[in-house]
Amino acid sequence: MPTTLETPAPIFAEPELTPAGHSLLDAASELFYARGIRAVGVDLVALEAGTTKKTLYDRFGSKDRLVAQYLTRRGARWQHHVLSLVAAQPDPRQRVLTVFDALQEWHAGQDRGCAFVNAHAEVGADDPATRDVVRREKDWMRRLFVALASGAGLTDPQTAGASVHLLYEGALVLSTAGGHPAALAEARTAVDALLAASARGDE
Repeated sequence: MPTTLETPAPIFAEPELTPAGHSLLDAASELFYARGIRAVGVDLVALEAGTTKKTLYDRFGSKDRLVAQYLTRRGARWQHHVLSLVAAQPDPRQRVLTVFDALQEWHAGQDRGCAFVNAHAEVGADDPATRDVVRREKDWMRRLFVALASGAGLTDPQTAGASVHLLYEGALVLSTAGGHPAALAEARTAVDALLAASARGDE
């Protein structure tokens, strides 16, 4: 039988910053996502934030740390977004699908896909801090799917959750970099079929 909802706690938190720090992080977040991390220098970030490069270094220490903060804050906001939607869904099986719905809503108007995948592709090999944030986010997503699979009463939730996570991540990349915008909807349909087959098996 399905169990009560138990999901992994968020692992990221909103950073505590001064007003200038928030302005810099806001500007960096928009620029890094839209243009790419390597294409954006600290001079442009400071200019867009209406501050100075010295202020940027005073608040963040380096561009690498700014990148890590950009991803950390994005991760915190994503985790809040997805967990709030999952918690509002009363049907344990539908909670698994809600993650796909949350992603569709999250990426509305954004055409560059997963910020974490993009960051790892650009600087992950050179920046351990960025690589750590990316891997922690991906690990958290897998644990979320395992928890939801367990709550839905699926047989072997570890395997089921890991399989759903693979579909999710693959579809996320295909829907943007792969030029296949229907990939997320197709992955959601495949997961829905898996859930339906499991439900029939419970009868």
